[in-house]
Amino acid sequence: MQMPYTIRMKKFVLIDGNALIHRGFHAIPPLYTKDGEMTNAVYGFTTVFLGVLSEEAPDYIAVTFDKKGPTHRHEKFENYKGTRVKAPDELYAQIPRIKEVVRAFQIPIFEKSGFEADDLIATLTKILQEEDLKIVIVTGDKDALQLVSENVVMASPRKGYREVDYYTPEVVMEKLGITPEQVVDYKGLCGDASDNLPGVAGVGPKTAAGLLQKYGTLEGIYENIAEISGRVGEKIALGEKDAFFSRDLAQLVYDVPVEFNLGDCVTHEVDKEAIAQLFEELEFGSLTRKFNFLRGRWDHEKREKEFQESQLSLF
Repeated sequence: MQMPYTIRMKKFVLIDGNALIHRGFHAIPPLYTKDGEMTNAVYGFTTVFLGVLSEEAPDYIAVTFDKKGPTHRHEKFENYKGTRVKAPDELYAQIPRIKEVVRAFQIPIFEKSGFEADDLIATLTKILQEEDLKIVIVTGDKDALQLVSENVVMASPRKGYREVDYYTPEVVMEKLGITPEQVVDYKGLCGDASDNLPGVAGVGPKTAAGLLQKYGTLEGIYENIAEISGRVGEKIALGEKDAFFSRDLAQLVYDVPVEFNLGDCVTHEVDKEAIAQLFEELEFGSLTRKFNFLRGRWDHEKREKEFQESQLSLF
């Protein structure tokens, strides 16, 4: 007999704070309060943040950040991210304010010295596999594609959160020609200019995807290196060390030491007056109106009650 009701799969949203900070800072022209405080990164982050609460309406939520200082990847490779232009001090000066916004919503923050925000996301994603949850990773960092699975999607926001590119296993295959499990092998082969990962010299995305479609992994490729002829075979043979080294750097960490309690991440009603006061201090008039319009839509208990009432109406 078919049940006359549905079971709602609860949703956990993990936000890559640093990815949104950089995006907001570079996408929005300089903004200043009357007191001269620069706020464009804070404004950009908060715009996306409110969009996430509105559009995703998560049952659970957490935000991850990088900690200042070198990471375990810098210890392995001194020039990790060495080609990036250092972000200006005006961006870093806004990070405490951004954390203030997150804390005003009483949302947990995860960060750990020596690790990047997406390492924390990978660790939390692994922990959450024990729960029956849909996980949405909000980031523009394609490193997170390696975490995508049947119950984990990556959401890459555009135009605030009005437009979002969602990456499922099918979309990863369509875009890159590989599975999410092959993303680190893919980066091992063709590198990643944004992180200064060398990869195999002369091997591009199309060649990397083709090799992985045929051989599955880097190990599979090098076990069958005799089959790969011509210039491609020569490049692959010469670049073995760089391939495995780049893959190692691209691999996210799943066991960052963290203290995690699912109950701490439950979305709930917030102190509206405290948030209104903070937004007034930041002179975010339009975001104050947007926040008020949401009317606590993300509140887990409120949404659960509404869902249960809708199910009872079926009887």
